[in-house]
Amino acid sequence: MAFILILIGLALLFAISWPIALCLMILVPFLWLLSIPFRIVGVLLEAALALIRQILLIPARILGFR
Repeated sequence: MAFILILIGLALLFAISWPIALCLMILVPFLWLLSIPFRIVGVLLEAALALIRQILLIPARILGFR
């Protein structure tokens, strides 16, 4: 569904201003490629914080608290 909305939006933009639409069609894949390292860092940071949280909650789990 989101893909269809993006396609319709791109078609409307192409009808209104084709140079901007062509520029977006060229730039969006490069922006997606640039965002990959930030996504990887986000996943690693989330995993590290979850590990620290679990380590800090070990005494509570041993005592039986949830």
